[in-house]
Amino acid sequence: MDEIARGTLIASTLRVATPLILCALAATLSERAGVIDLGLEGKMLGTAFAAGSVAALTGSLPLAFAAAVAVGVALSMLHGFACVTHRGDQVVAGMAITMTCAGLTVVLGIAWFHQGGQTPALPDAARLSPWFRSASESWWQLALLGHNGLVYLSLALVGVVAWLLGSTRFGLRLQATGENPAMVDAAGVSVVAMRYHALALNGVLCALAGAYLVLAQSPNFVPNMTAGRGYMAMAAMIFGHWRPLGALGACLLFGFLDAVAIRLQGTPLPLVGAVPVQAIQALPYALTVVLLAGFIGRARAPGALGRPYVKER
Repeated sequence: MDEIARGTLIASTLRVATPLILCALAATLSERAGVIDLGLEGKMLGTAFAAGSVAALTGSLPLAFAAAVAVGVALSMLHGFACVTHRGDQVVAGMAITMTCAGLTVVLGIAWFHQGGQTPALPDAARLSPWFRSASESWWQLALLGHNGLVYLSLALVGVVAWLLGSTRFGLRLQATGENPAMVDAAGVSVVAMRYHALALNGVLCALAGAYLVLAQSPNFVPNMTAGRGYMAMAAMIFGHWRPLGALGACLLFGFLDAVAIRLQGTPLPLVGAVPVQAIQALPYALTVVLLAGFIGRARAPGALGRPYVKER
């Protein structure tokens, strides 16, 4: 592989992995606090629609991000209201959010824009622009330069979340909430408040992931454009043992496989010939199933994950 191809492949890996990284960090925070979040897919889709709609109507990038964050936090608070306040089933609540967003974004898109659920093409002023453009063809410059700000922010947030969980009082309390909420409550810390704080951060990160899809990867919002990325991010989090750095490695692996799949479409392989496009596109999802089957039994989840906390009297 020549230098240009190598640099382009690494650059594609980073761009494809960005929403997975943000979503995996969101899942890490909520599940470290003891809340299962199968609504990641729906939150990404809802926030992508919010960002795309506001960007199409106003042409403002800040307003698009603000709308995405507002919707992401609102959906997380809805999840918390069902699961933390009323102690509902966390898996059912998460799937309900995903299914509702999948349908509601199409209905609102048809009603507002009359384009089959899509938004109009976004103006350039409402899209994320690349940073650090370089005319050089060095492979490392092709790989690391020319990305938009959210790509670099997602990588920086991995370190921030790892520091938050491992080196701050808030992070240690959050982890204790997911391991032994009764002990946290006995220490005078509100379990409900800690879980709501984790879900609020979860909503912000999901909003960044959803906004990235529509403001950087695609020219407009398309129904179901998340294409299972929320579930892939959850698989990456499990593969990374609920640790940000481990989740980063899994997301980069998924991103690399997706980038390779894009390059292999229509390319004949030795002894195989031209591989069908559908088989190439299915590779990242097949890897998700394999990783879950191989690691979910050995990965140790937080002790109180999925269990509503009932205060002892």
